[in-house]
Amino acid sequence: MGIVSTDIKQKTIQSEVSLKGVGLHTGKNVTLTFKPAPANSGLSFKRIDLEGEPTIEADANYVTNTQRGTCLEKNGVMIQTSEHVLAALVGLDVDNALIELDASEPPIMDGSSKFFVEAIEKAGIVELDAFREEFVITDIVSYTDEESGSEILVMPAKEYQITTMVDFGTKVLGTQNATLNQISDFKKDISNSRTFSFLHEIEMLLEHGLIKGGDLNNAIVYVDKALSEKTMEKLRIAFNKENISVKPNGILDNLTLHYPNEAARHKLLDVLGDLALVGTRIRGKVIANKPGHFINTQFAKKLSKLIKNERRNNVPNIDLNLPPLMDVTQIMAMLPHRQPFLLIDKVFELSENHVIATKNVTMNEEFFKGHFPGAPVMPGVLIVEAMAQTGGILVLNTVPDPENYLTFFMKMDNVKFKQKVMPGDTLIFKCSLITPIRRGICHMQGYAYSNGKLCAEAELMAQISKVK
Repeated sequence: MGIVSTDIKQKTIQSEVSLKGVGLHTGKNVTLTFKPAPANSGLSFKRIDLEGEPTIEADANYVTNTQRGTCLEKNGVMIQTSEHVLAALVGLDVDNALIELDASEPPIMDGSSKFFVEAIEKAGIVELDAFREEFVITDIVSYTDEESGSEILVMPAKEYQITTMVDFGTKVLGTQNATLNQISDFKKDISNSRTFSFLHEIEMLLEHGLIKGGDLNNAIVYVDKALSEKTMEKLRIAFNKENISVKPNGILDNLTLHYPNEAARHKLLDVLGDLALVGTRIRGKVIANKPGHFINTQFAKKLSKLIKNERRNNVPNIDLNLPPLMDVTQIMAMLPHRQPFLLIDKVFELSENHVIATKNVTMNEEFFKGHFPGAPVMPGVLIVEAMAQTGGILVLNTVPDPENYLTFFMKMDNVKFKQKVMPGDTLIFKCSLITPIRRGICHMQGYAYSNGKLCAEAELMAQISKVK
């Protein structure tokens, strides 16, 4: 497993766009507005009908209820049925967006993601000056719900793929499968697949007043039991229809199926929307057997926790015994630093957007003479300086004559120290660009590892300028 910075630019929408409709479970009229959002902000909802206009990030850790859709709650503020909107954004490859609502639930529209997809395309999609990260799956990760028999797993693959298999144990629906081999197929193959229910669920929801905004134009209803005249009358009143009947394929006559396996395709849409709550794009194949919002979001929480741990302990996998890409002599030809202030010894990886370097910390370092001589610990500021020198290699690699340039700090943010570094340790530094280098300004995320653990991290910005 590992978090990798790709060379794919993050995306947001170009301009804001609104839709109006009714919430399926609340029955309330609602206006939803998609708005552009900056790089690294992710997907989030804003309740503009409430005081202070609170924001809820699309984060698996905010899932509180999955009874009739995926419900998010933060500080008592709720968003219901988030999955169809999130599926549309991920399905159109959008990384960052703000979704404003003037009620707790997005409009159900036709029960699919189709209208959200159309709105996002109307707004336009643009690239941002930041690279997308991906969570690369190298081992199978799975989650099983013993009670329902549902299982979901993700296995290694070259891109994000999803397969869903549904089996409700009823003749009218039977067993169905659906597959999304690449995200770019979402619009044409999955986005217009509508939500569905069984007749026995509809009856229960009507009795409990939980389907106020529903009508027979936004849900496929599979008739899994005999329709009594009493039930028929209830349905006619609830959906304001003079006549209701059952088609030969076992669904109510309100809708025509888009696909024979529309139920499996809609379940795939739900999986895509629920796994958006992981917050990081996945590079792997998801296989979901009998998926539902509960297992989807439990799996999203599990992946989210793995990603958090990976970020903390994502030690670069390098062989320190192999010859480096650059030794200390080559480093000195590029950096203006010299002993005792040259704080990196070797460079092992160098690309357009990342660099990995190392330092062997010995008892002979000048700073150990005066920094806790009785209990030597490498000063944190020097760890950050070494991290910055590593970043200097990255930025100076963009000019043909690095020896004629100097690198200066502009700012440091979110500096954290996790572990002590002592004589005998080997420090591994990794710096990755947060945004592309422009006008000699380098904005990067730096990590320092020692003894297999993260010992320091910082967000750094530096500028190179030519020596006059």
